[in-house]
Amino acid sequence: MPLTINVRRTPLTRNLITLLIGLIPVVLGTVILRMQAEQGLEQSTYQTAEEAVRQFDLMLDNTAQAAQELLPLAGQPCAEVKLALREQVTRRPFVRSTNLVWDNNLYCSSLFGDYQAAVDPGEYTQGTLWLMNGNPVTPNTALLVYRLSKGRQGALTSLDGYHLSNVLRLIGRKTLLLLQVGPHWLSADGKVHEGALPVLPVARSNLESSRYAFEVEAGFPEGEVWRYMKSEYPPLFSLLIFFGVIAGTLGHWLQKRSSSPSHELRRALEANEFIPYFQPVVHGDTKQWAGIEVLMRWKHPKEGLVRPDLFIPFAEHSGLIVPMTRSLMRQTAALLAPHAHVFHTRFHIGINITASHCRDLELVDDCREFLAAFPPDKVALVLELTERELIEPNAITLQLFEQLHELGVMIAIDDFGTGHSSLGYLRQFNVDFLKIDQSFVAMIGADALSRHILDSIIELSAKLDLGIVAEGVETLEQSDYLARHGVNFLQGYLFGRPMPGADFIIALNSH
Repeated sequence: MPLTINVRRTPLTRNLITLLIGLIPVVLGTVILRMQAEQGLEQSTYQTAEEAVRQFDLMLDNTAQAAQELLPLAGQPCAEVKLALREQVTRRPFVRSTNLVWDNNLYCSSLFGDYQAAVDPGEYTQGTLWLMNGNPVTPNTALLVYRLSKGRQGALTSLDGYHLSNVLRLIGRKTLLLLQVGPHWLSADGKVHEGALPVLPVARSNLESSRYAFEVEAGFPEGEVWRYMKSEYPPLFSLLIFFGVIAGTLGHWLQKRSSSPSHELRRALEANEFIPYFQPVVHGDTKQWAGIEVLMRWKHPKEGLVRPDLFIPFAEHSGLIVPMTRSLMRQTAALLAPHAHVFHTRFHIGINITASHCRDLELVDDCREFLAAFPPDKVALVLELTERELIEPNAITLQLFEQLHELGVMIAIDDFGTGHSSLGYLRQFNVDFLKIDQSFVAMIGADALSRHILDSIIELSAKLDLGIVAEGVETLEQSDYLARHGVNFLQGYLFGRPMPGADFIIALNSH
């Protein structure tokens, strides 16, 4: 499982992040619910407007039919057709009155009989409908007049505004419904207004009749979306809050976990999940095994075998590399000590150390315990200095290396030539080996500059009377070149890959 180094956050920062994480599902859920509410309201207003148009069409159908039946009577004396006018009023629902017109002059009414009034076709929308705010009989009461004309003949039938406002009120319910005929419009309170329609800001729908000259406007006032959500979605809001609490709790736990990955390393250390792998090191001339390098691997119970580059840097940063190395040395001693009789004398065992190991003298006790597990002179312990952290040459460090040499422990500089402090280590510490980085070995026969650097490192080690180990040897060409140039020890896939303890014991006995 890859581990990364995270900057520790303050409790206030963690709490703010937890709050934000908890708000995410609440905010997103609220936005989604709002979108659904807006969509639902838009569908509702459209259906309401559609139903209102249908009802008004049905009412006007009655007035239109009455006008069609009366139109042929236009021009006849009022006394002769007055009963026919009144009959249409009694037979047709919603028809309030009927009138006959000749040459745009109303001369006969179902209410008054003989009656004289001028008719202005311009007052009628599309020449057919006029929404009036009452007449002399019923002033300030809405009235919708339907006009039908043919030549000099004409018929007027009126529809009581009471029926119109009832449709607006009953069908609309919570929806605001308005009936517009030309420049006039009718509200649910039965009042006729003139001018622009009021703005309906939420879920506005406008629908025109396909048969008559009117249109219906439907919508809701400001704030209706939230009122709708509060009335329709209380259980969903509770669920969103629940998910927000779960998300916040999980986010808080993950922050604590991610800001303290050393907890996972400590758990793995206590569970002995860090195990040794062994890679052979051979003599440059005979190619016989001269020793091994001990490599740390993490055998994670869920992730399987974890590469060292995914956890070693953090182990070094947190200081846990020290107890992890101590555990590695103890496991190595327990595995190899029973088989020490098959070792050649002074069998080299290399173990990596870092700056964290050099801050006190505990490493001396760890090395003494390690060497005590083997018969005298059977193994040579080599500590390989890595350069991921700079080792300071202070009094403690110098004393540490002095006591290690007195104990018979040798010091090697790992990946020599690639770090910024390799030459500094040569001047400051009494080292015994140089380990040539595999990047130089890989360029043998391919890159002249890298080969010259390699030759210079080999020459330097000879002048300083230091042993030299070449890492990353993978081909015979590389092996032969290094052997010809006097490299003491070789290490790489050509001679063996890193292997777990059981496989190494089998390989060791076969050699």
